[in-house]
Amino acid sequence: MFLYALLSGLTLGGVYALVAMGLTIQYGVSRTMNLGYGEFLIGAAFAVFVMFGTFGISPYLLSIVVVPAAFALSWLVYRVMLMPIVRRAKTPLALEIDSLLLTFGLLFAIMGIMLLAFGSNYTNYAYLSIPVPILDATVALNRLVSFGMAMLVGVVAYTLLMHTRTGMALRAVAVDPVGARLVGIDVNWAAGLAFGLGGAIAALGGILISTYMTFTAEMGVVFTMKALIVVIMAGVGHVVGALVAGLVLGLIEAFVSAYLDPGLTVAVIYAVFLLALIVRPQGIFGRVAR
Repeated sequence: MFLYALLSGLTLGGVYALVAMGLTIQYGVSRTMNLGYGEFLIGAAFAVFVMFGTFGISPYLLSIVVVPAAFALSWLVYRVMLMPIVRRAKTPLALEIDSLLLTFGLLFAIMGIMLLAFGSNYTNYAYLSIPVPILDATVALNRLVSFGMAMLVGVVAYTLLMHTRTGMALRAVAVDPVGARLVGIDVNWAAGLAFGLGGAIAALGGILISTYMTFTAEMGVVFTMKALIVVIMAGVGHVVGALVAGLVLGLIEAFVSAYLDPGLTVAVIYAVFLLALIVRPQGIFGRVAR
């Protein structure tokens, strides 16, 4: 039981970590909170479901099409919908409030389109659901592949952010937008790029999760909330912290489900989240503002 819960928690937590990393990149750089983030994840899951059923192509190969499309759509959302409120916002707080209201509407718009197209039924499909024995436990191959891909993308994204000029520009905007503008960085370009990257990562997370998890058109908000919990617990803008906190969230879910009751997972997660806020309001990996 322990080994099964450990492996299940790690595989699920790996995808949570990936999804949370996308949200922390979006918010950390653009300073706009995207409540419609999870809808991009579920939208990608449905897109792969349809194309896999139609063409029989591997969902992982389909990500070559779906992920760039999600990047372009997310970038377009920022440039068309969010840029007007960025221009008129007089304070960072006003920008955050306006972005919350706007993306709250975006959430329901995308959800409505998916409900119209796919209904509210639960959807799943079988791909690489092959049992793989690991010591005394058995894990499905699709979970192992998803965990490996999530960790690989996380490492690549971290390397790009920390060791490239573009990543340096994104981090500069996240730390101090005014200072970044003074040294010649196009802050709007950086924010649009970060928003696009976040949407692409969310889409990849949706593709990975769809290979082994049942999903519906109304589940996007669940993933948005879990990603928000991870981001806030880790510290806004902390990529490595999001990866670690995402793994911890997956492990908590798995162990609570295995040893207590599956119905208690949400309650325990929020209890841990509240405790983390009380102990370290700036996030586990965040720094205290001076």
